[in-house]
Amino acid sequence: MTATDLYAEALATFNRLFDEAAAAGEPDRTAMIVATAALDARPSARTVLLKAHDPRGFVFYTHLDGRKGRELQANPHAALLFHWPRVRDGIQVRVEGAVEIVGDAEADTYFASRPRGSQLGAWASKQSETLDSRATFEQRLARLEAEFEDRDIPRPPRWGGLRVKPEKIEFWFGADFRLHERWLYERNRAGEWAKRMLYP
Repeated sequence: MTATDLYAEALATFNRLFDEAAAAGEPDRTAMIVATAALDARPSARTVLLKAHDPRGFVFYTHLDGRKGRELQANPHAALLFHWPRVRDGIQVRVEGAVEIVGDAEADTYFASRPRGSQLGAWASKQSETLDSRATFEQRLARLEAEFEDRDIPRPPRWGGLRVKPEKIEFWFGADFRLHERWLYERNRAGEWAKRMLYP
Protein backbone atom coordinates (compact mmCIF):
# COMPACT_ATOMS: atom_id res chain seq x y z
CA MET A 1 0.00 0.00 0.00
CA THR A 2 1.43 3.39 -0.99
CA ALA A 3 1.71 6.42 1.28
CA THR A 4 -1.12 8.09 -0.65
CA ASP A 5 -3.26 4.99 -0.17
CA LEU A 6 -2.64 5.12 3.58
CA TYR A 7 -3.90 8.70 3.80
CA ALA A 8 -6.95 7.76 1.74
CA GLU A 9 -7.50 4.80 4.09
CA ALA A 10 -7.36 7.09 7.12
CA LEU A 11 -9.87 9.52 5.59
CA ALA A 12 -12.16 6.65 4.60
CA THR A 13 -12.01 5.33 8.17
CA PHE A 14 -12.93 8.77 9.50
CA ASN A 15 -15.84 9.04 7.07
CA ARG A 16 -17.12 5.59 8.02
CA LEU A 17 -16.99 6.40 11.74
CA PHE A 18 -18.53 9.83 11.12
CA ASP A 19 -21.48 8.08 9.44
CA GLU A 20 -21.70 5.57 12.29
CA ALA A 21 -21.85 8.46 14.77
CA ALA A 22 -24.94 9.80 12.98
CA ALA A 23 -26.56 6.34 12.92
CA ALA A 24 -25.76 5.81 16.61
CA GLY A 25 -27.56 9.02 17.57
CA GLU A 26 -24.60 11.04 18.80
CA PRO A 27 -26.00 14.44 19.92
CA ASP A 28 -23.59 16.26 17.59
CA ARG A 29 -21.02 14.22 15.71
CA THR A 30 -19.40 17.44 14.41
CA ALA A 31 -18.41 18.59 17.92
CA MET A 32 -14.65 18.49 18.37
CA ILE A 33 -12.20 19.83 20.90
CA VAL A 34 -9.58 22.16 19.43
CA ALA A 35 -6.37 22.51 21.40
CA THR A 36 -3.98 25.39 20.70
CA ALA A 37 -0.88 26.78 22.33
CA ALA A 38 0.30 30.35 22.67
CA LEU A 39 3.90 31.30 21.95
CA ASP A 40 4.65 30.91 25.67
CA ALA A 41 3.62 27.22 25.25
CA ARG A 42 0.54 27.53 27.47
CA PRO A 43 -2.22 25.31 26.03
CA SER A 44 -5.93 26.00 25.82
CA ALA A 45 -8.84 23.92 24.55
CA ARG A 46 -12.45 24.47 23.60
CA THR A 47 -15.23 22.73 21.68
CA VAL A 48 -16.09 23.90 18.16
CA LEU A 49 -18.04 22.37 15.28
CA LEU A 50 -16.53 20.72 12.21
CA LYS A 51 -17.95 22.44 9.13
CA ALA A 52 -16.05 20.71 6.32
CA HIS A 53 -13.59 17.87 5.84
CA ASP A 54 -11.87 16.54 2.76
CA PRO A 55 -8.32 15.56 1.77
CA ARG A 56 -7.21 19.17 2.37
CA GLY A 57 -8.11 18.96 6.06
CA PHE A 58 -10.68 19.67 8.77
CA VAL A 59 -12.35 23.10 8.83
CA PHE A 60 -14.03 25.17 11.53
CA TYR A 61 -14.98 28.84 11.64
CA THR A 62 -14.32 31.53 14.20
CA HIS A 63 -13.37 35.14 14.84
CA LEU A 64 -9.74 35.42 13.81
CA ASP A 65 -9.13 38.02 16.53
CA GLY A 66 -10.52 35.81 19.32
CA ARG A 67 -8.15 33.85 21.51
CA LYS A 68 -7.98 30.70 19.40
CA GLY A 69 -7.74 32.72 16.21
CA ARG A 70 -4.84 34.77 17.58
CA GLU A 71 -3.06 31.71 18.92
CA LEU A 72 -3.43 29.79 15.66
CA GLN A 73 -2.08 32.68 13.63
CA ALA A 74 0.91 33.09 15.96
CA ASN A 75 1.52 29.35 16.33
CA PRO A 76 -0.25 27.64 13.41
CA HIS A 77 -0.50 24.12 14.81
CA ALA A 78 -3.53 22.47 16.42
CA ALA A 79 -4.84 19.21 17.81
CA LEU A 80 -8.44 18.06 17.32
CA LEU A 81 -10.34 15.46 19.30
CA PHE A 82 -13.64 13.82 18.39
CA HIS A 83 -15.31 11.61 21.01
CA TRP A 84 -18.26 9.43 20.01
CA PRO A 85 -19.16 7.28 23.06
CA ARG A 86 -22.24 5.77 21.34
CA VAL A 87 -20.26 4.31 18.43
CA ARG A 88 -19.24 0.67 18.95
CA ASP A 89 -17.62 0.57 22.41
CA GLY A 90 -16.59 4.22 22.22
CA ILE A 91 -14.47 5.94 19.61
CA GLN A 92 -11.97 8.77 19.77
CA VAL A 93 -10.36 10.32 16.71
CA ARG A 94 -7.32 12.54 17.24
CA VAL A 95 -5.96 14.80 14.51
CA GLU A 96 -2.81 16.91 14.70
CA GLY A 97 -1.43 19.22 12.06
CA ALA A 98 -0.53 22.62 10.72
CA VAL A 99 -3.24 25.25 10.33
CA GLU A 100 -4.08 27.61 7.50
CA ILE A 101 -6.80 30.23 7.02
CA VAL A 102 -9.31 29.16 4.36
CA GLY A 103 -9.72 31.30 1.25
CA ASP A 104 -12.19 34.19 1.14
CA ALA A 105 -14.46 32.55 -1.44
CA GLU A 106 -14.82 29.41 0.67
CA ALA A 107 -15.45 31.42 3.84
CA ASP A 108 -17.99 33.65 2.07
CA THR A 109 -19.90 30.63 0.79
CA TYR A 110 -20.08 29.06 4.22
CA PHE A 111 -21.05 32.34 5.93
CA ALA A 112 -23.89 32.83 3.44
CA SER A 113 -25.25 29.39 4.39
CA ARG A 114 -25.52 30.24 8.10
CA PRO A 115 -28.84 31.17 9.73
CA ARG A 116 -29.39 34.92 9.78
CA GLY A 117 -29.22 35.01 13.57
CA SER A 118 -25.79 33.39 13.49
CA GLN A 119 -24.64 35.88 10.86
CA LEU A 120 -25.75 38.77 13.08
CA GLY A 121 -24.06 37.18 16.07
CA ALA A 122 -20.75 37.04 14.21
CA TRP A 123 -20.93 40.80 13.69
CA ALA A 124 -22.11 41.56 17.24
CA SER A 125 -19.49 39.51 19.09
CA LYS A 126 -16.05 40.82 19.99
CA GLN A 127 -15.02 37.25 20.71
CA SER A 128 -12.99 36.68 23.88
CA GLU A 129 -13.01 40.37 24.86
CA THR A 130 -14.46 41.50 28.20
CA LEU A 131 -18.22 42.16 28.15
CA ASP A 132 -19.61 44.42 30.86
CA SER A 133 -23.17 43.06 30.67
CA ARG A 134 -25.42 40.86 28.59
CA ALA A 135 -27.53 43.96 27.88
CA THR A 136 -24.60 45.56 26.05
CA PHE A 137 -24.33 42.58 23.73
CA GLU A 138 -28.08 42.50 23.10
CA GLN A 139 -28.04 46.23 22.26
CA ARG A 140 -25.22 45.65 19.75
CA LEU A 141 -27.23 42.82 18.24
CA ALA A 142 -30.35 44.99 17.93
CA ARG A 143 -28.40 47.81 16.24
CA LEU A 144 -26.94 45.40 13.71
CA GLU A 145 -30.30 43.80 13.06
CA ALA A 146 -31.64 47.25 12.16
CA GLU A 147 -28.56 48.08 10.08
CA PHE A 148 -28.86 44.93 7.95
CA GLU A 149 -32.65 44.88 7.74
CA ASP A 150 -33.94 43.76 4.33
CA ARG A 151 -30.49 43.03 2.89
CA ASP A 152 -27.93 40.26 2.84
CA ILE A 153 -25.40 40.21 5.64
CA PRO A 154 -21.78 40.09 4.43
CA ARG A 155 -19.08 38.11 6.22
CA PRO A 156 -17.28 40.20 8.86
CA PRO A 157 -13.74 41.02 7.72
CA ARG A 158 -12.03 39.23 10.63
CA TRP A 159 -14.31 36.20 10.73
CA GLY A 160 -13.14 33.17 8.80
CA GLY A 161 -12.29 29.52 8.57
CA LEU A 162 -9.29 27.61 9.85
CA ARG A 163 -8.20 24.35 8.24
CA VAL A 164 -6.18 21.77 10.16
CA LYS A 165 -4.05 19.88 7.64
CA PRO A 166 -3.44 16.41 9.10
CA GLU A 167 0.04 15.25 9.97
CA LYS A 168 -1.25 12.62 12.41
CA ILE A 169 -4.60 10.87 12.61
CA GLU A 170 -5.22 8.40 15.41
CA PHE A 171 -8.24 6.10 15.75
CA TRP A 172 -8.91 4.92 19.30
CA PHE A 173 -11.35 2.00 19.58
CA GLY A 174 -12.64 1.45 23.11
CA ALA A 175 -12.57 -1.98 24.74
CA ASP A 176 -13.30 -3.53 28.14
CA PHE A 177 -10.70 -3.31 30.89
CA ARG A 178 -9.04 -0.36 29.11
CA LEU A 179 -7.60 -2.79 26.53
CA HIS A 180 -8.22 -0.34 23.72
CA GLU A 181 -7.11 -0.67 20.11
CA ARG A 182 -5.21 2.29 18.68
CA TRP A 183 -4.06 2.93 15.12
CA LEU A 184 -1.90 5.89 14.21
CA TYR A 185 -1.41 7.28 10.70
CA GLU A 186 1.39 9.83 10.47
CA ARG A 187 3.06 11.86 7.74
CA ASN A 188 6.81 12.50 7.74
CA ARG A 189 8.62 15.61 6.51
CA ALA A 190 8.80 14.17 3.00
CA GLY A 191 5.01 13.90 2.92
CA GLU A 192 4.97 10.11 3.14
CA TRP A 193 2.34 8.41 5.31
CA ALA A 194 2.93 5.42 7.59
CA LYS A 195 0.63 3.40 9.83
CA ARG A 196 1.33 1.67 13.12
CA MET A 197 -0.49 0.24 16.11
CA LEU A 198 -0.02 1.73 19.58
CA TYR A 199 -0.24 0.13 23.00
CA PRO A 200 -3.48 1.06 24.83
